[in-house]
Amino acid sequence: MRIDLHCHSTASDGTDTPAELVRNAAAAGLDVVALTDHDSTRGYAEAIAALPSGLTLVTGAELSCRIDGISMHMLAYLFDPDEPALLAERELVRDDRVPRARGMVARLNELGVPVTWEQVARIAGEGSVGRPHVATALVELGVVPTVSDAFTQDWLSDGGRAYVEKHETDPFEAIRLVKAAGGVTVFAHPAASKRGRTVPESAIAELATAGLDGIEVEHMDHDDDTRARLRGLAADLGLLVTGSSDYHGSRKTCVLGEYTTDPEVYGEITRRATGAFPVPGTGGA
Repeated sequence: MRIDLHCHSTASDGTDTPAELVRNAAAAGLDVVALTDHDSTRGYAEAIAALPSGLTLVTGAELSCRIDGISMHMLAYLFDPDEPALLAERELVRDDRVPRARGMVARLNELGVPVTWEQVARIAGEGSVGRPHVATALVELGVVPTVSDAFTQDWLSDGGRAYVEKHETDPFEAIRLVKAAGGVTVFAHPAASKRGRTVPESAIAELATAGLDGIEVEHMDHDDDTRARLRGLAADLGLLVTGSSDYHGSRKTCVLGEYTTDPEVYGEITRRATGAFPVPGTGGA
């Protein structure tokens, strides 16, 4: 089985619609794909309606969190999307995205970059607006060559010249909320240092004690030495190890199935989840 547990659609900051995502996942030879848009479940219905035969969909989300001043992302799988407490927290995070993006536009204007809110809103479309949309605007203006090049201290990385904070969930609270909604939690790309400061291993140990299920090890932002270190940490802490592409369509260079999750780990995730179940494809719409 080929299993990719971290992908984004136009419901957040990907460029594939949810329907296109699942069709492209099937074409890439995947057996299982997870839809994990940022703080959003809006893509579920479209993805399920278009799900091809032979492909299973894992519903999820990537939750924006912050610990000790460091941003981190928590992948949540197979939770009940209508559970009131988790839904309210996702909406709180999502509602803060617009004023934050407007703030980044204002800071860029102060730096002499002629980006406009209308440009960023056009790029975001119906998705949850975020830094990748602002980064895409910088690419359109020729300020940076790629989206990744916008995530530096010069521009949009944590603490960068145009960075603006937003509401982010305490990760211990995120674990509690996801568990209460029947879901499973995995710390996304925990050692992606090029994105900014990373969470220390001591904090990951505390998260594991609080109920964290796993860490995403196989990821494009981790080199071989980092993956080996994280695998050792996971073994010490009794955490599951996942792998995934973090696919964003044409917004990033990663491709579907570039990194995958072991079938036994996937099986354990599905066994632990009680809020929702993987959806088998029936041919799509």
